[in-house]
Parts: sequence; structure tokens; C-alpha cells
Amino acid sequence: MDKLTFAGLFIGFAAIYLGFSLDGGHVSTLLKLPAFIIVIGGTLGAVMLQSSTVQFFHALSLLKWVIYPPKHNIDEGIEEVLFWSEKSRESGYLSLETYALDTEDSFVRKGLNFLVDGIEVEKFKESLALEIDLYREHHLRSANIFEAMAGYSPTIGILGAVLGLIHAMSNLSNPELLGEGIATAFVATIYGVGFANLVYLPIANKLKNVIHYQTLYHEMIAEGLISVANSENPNAIENKLSSFRLV
Repeated sequence: MDKLTFAGLFIGFAAIYLGFSLDGGHVSTLLKLPAFIIVIGGTLGAVMLQSSTVQFFHALSLLKWVIYPPKHNIDEGIEEVLFWSEKSRESGYLSLETYALDTEDSFVRKGLNFLVDGIEVEKFKESLALEIDLYREHHLRSANIFEAMAGYSPTIGILGAVLGLIHAMSNLSNPELLGEGIATAFVATIYGVGFANLVYLPIANKLKNVIHYQTLYHEMIAEGLISVANSENPNAIENKLSSFRLV
């Protein structure tokens, strides 16, 4: 679990609440259901309109990574590659078939199967590079959906503010309803800007960081597998892959 996610959300919203309350504000004035429905519903509708069904639901499935990001350890990955290298030198590439079946990482499984099948090194390299590029593109497009939500949300908030003011102007003869309409108008703007900068944009950037690290890990595995395919010395492979520890 990524505790920093919860800490960030808590500090962000707590700071806003504390600053607002210190100035004499009451949190109840920020709880406006109509404004919430306009901003959240409008933003969700806009992003659904621009997205494909597959991409939209894939983006939702990635939300778990904000709290439970996939764990990839560079050092453990290097140890695995060195083990595959030594195993293949001792017993041949066919001995790696068992490890391909046991791994849960589809990229690693595919790479090991390429070794077992004896695919030509250049085609092996091209296939792994294509796999990495497609993985990055597919996941980044899903992360960009949350970035799009961050773009739509403030504008929808302004739309909610205008609607609130229209409602307020229709009640000029009733001061109580006039004040309520104006409050809803300003709260809609707060919701739009607040959700964009405290929720949607941080989620998008966190997912991009996770995807970047996953891609880096797979690039290291690919480099290691290609070195194994070239029958390089394990010491040379370790020296080459150790550079990934610096990233």
C-alpha cells in the first residue's frame, strides 16, 4: 500500500479546510450537492464522450495502482536474469521453459518463451521493443484520461457557477434564495478547480510514474534476455544491467 497517497490527500484537503475555517468559514457552506452533481457528472460525461469503452474502463482498472502500485525490484530482476544466464549455459535454453510457465509477469514469460523457441536475436530484440512500446502506449493513454478530467473539471465548475448565478438572478426578490444560488455558484467553481488539482491531475501523474518505472524494469529485463540470447558472460551481463540501479 502506498501510504503517501493517503497522506497527500489528507494534507491537501486538510490544509484547505484549516485555512478556510481559520478565516471564519464553515465546512457546511462547501457541501452543495447540486454543485457536486454538476461538476462530477459533467466531467465524467465529457471524458466518457472522448474515450473508447475499452480505454475508459481500463483507466478505471488502473486506479488501484494509485494505492497498490505494482512492485518491481531492480536488484531482484538482475538476479533473475543472471540465474537464467547460468541455467541456460548449463542446460540450454529449453531448461528455462519451466520458469516461463511459473512467472506471473506476461512480459517475462514472453521473453523466456522467445529464448526457448530459439528465435533469431534481431527479431527477438524487435519483438521485445515492440511489446514495451505498445504496453507504454496503452497504459499512458489510460492515464491521460485522468489528465483530461483535470482539464474538463475547472471548465465544468465555471459552467456550474454560471448556472448558479442564473438561478440566483431569478430570485432577486428573495434574499435567502439569492444567497443560496450565489453560494452554489462559487462552490461549483471550487469543486471544479479542487478536484482537478487535488485528485485528477495527481492521479494521472502518479499513474505515469508507475508506468514509467514498469517500462524501465521491462527494458532492463529485455536487455538481460538479449544478452542471454547472445551467450554473454554473466559478469558482463551484471555490469551492463547494474546501470539501471542509477535510474
